[in-house]
Amino acid sequence: MTARALITGIGVVAPNGLGAKEYWNATLEGRAGIAPLTRFDASRYASRLAGQVLDFDPADLLPNRLLPQTDVSTRLALVAAEQALADGGVDPAGLVDFDLGVITANASGGFAFTHREFANLWSKGPEFVSVYESFAWFYAVNTGQVSIRHRLRGPGAALVAEQAGGLDALGHARRSLRLGTPLVVTGGVDSALDPWGWAAHLSGGLVSDSDDPDRAYLPFDTLARGHVPGEGGAFLIMEDEEGARRRGMDRCYGELAGYAASFDPPPGSGRPPALRRAAELAIADAGLTPADIGVVLADAAGTADLDRSEAEAITAVFGAHGVPVAAPKVLTGRLLAGGGPLDVVAALLALRDGLIPAVPYEGETPAAYGLDLVRGAPRPTSARAALVLARGRWGFNSAVVVKAADRA
Repeated sequence: MTARALITGIGVVAPNGLGAKEYWNATLEGRAGIAPLTRFDASRYASRLAGQVLDFDPADLLPNRLLPQTDVSTRLALVAAEQALADGGVDPAGLVDFDLGVITANASGGFAFTHREFANLWSKGPEFVSVYESFAWFYAVNTGQVSIRHRLRGPGAALVAEQAGGLDALGHARRSLRLGTPLVVTGGVDSALDPWGWAAHLSGGLVSDSDDPDRAYLPFDTLARGHVPGEGGAFLIMEDEEGARRRGMDRCYGELAGYAASFDPPPGSGRPPALRRAAELAIADAGLTPADIGVVLADAAGTADLDRSEAEAITAVFGAHGVPVAAPKVLTGRLLAGGGPLDVVAALLALRDGLIPAVPYEGETPAAYGLDLVRGAPRPTSARAALVLARGRWGFNSAVVVKAADRA
């Protein structure tokens, strides 16, 4: 029998809360972290709202030596990883370093860092470019910095699949457990809220142009007009059951029971999108049926065509109004590689507390979608399993099934 992949620690850096407790309280209360962008003067841009991680002073949270060599996203990753290790009671010094892996996802690299150094190169010359530019821009830098800081010398990897990449990292971490690594620090964060990063967000044409933080991001709504970009994400401690027991860990948040990924066919092929297939495969991989799933945490793109496509996938698996659907990312914005892991945190805490988070705004879901979108206030649930969906640009689809922790 394949060993179970338990989630024993959580770290969160989200626009509406630092730490899992603060994030979850804000999510249940409907407190959002979406506000006017303050990293630079965005007044001349068509879209000006973002989910920013505020009240985050890296000088208070990280060693001074790390500040000159890290981008915003790496600082967020280091803090989230440290939270997860502490929450899971993991002391790397007391464990075998080659038994501890790090597998992360990132979609944008060190955007703000590298663009600052580019500006130095063009305006001042190459001698003014930081030596740390050699790695601070790279998608794998978060894996490397977390590994170095905590002396985690087991398997390391970095996945790049935009919004879907965070779930892919969790799936790869579970694969590493099955190949013999007892514990993996895994998850994803992103931050691209500097001027160049913002231009990249807007170039896709999918960002809401609303100036109302409460109405800008309305997935599965008749008034949907795009999403709000955000930064942050979550890291998890994933370990096999025997390893957790061996180090004296007697509690966990739940189990990553199923994972699958799929890729959409090329436009014009006449073949349907593959999100439904990813969902079905993840449920089957968990040894469950659709009837066992008590809530779906949706990708929730926030545009009519993408929302309709996801609704069709969900109803094809569960039937019309066949399962409650949650979209907690309306409170944070879409976090690229950080979005999937943060939704997994929300799913685990929803199963733990018996409460499905709600989208806090009044609205109307098109009847043709056939979705039971949880609105207004959290909904009580006795669910023991949840499905988390994520889609990345250019056809990436990922799905994860988590099970609740065993009841005492």
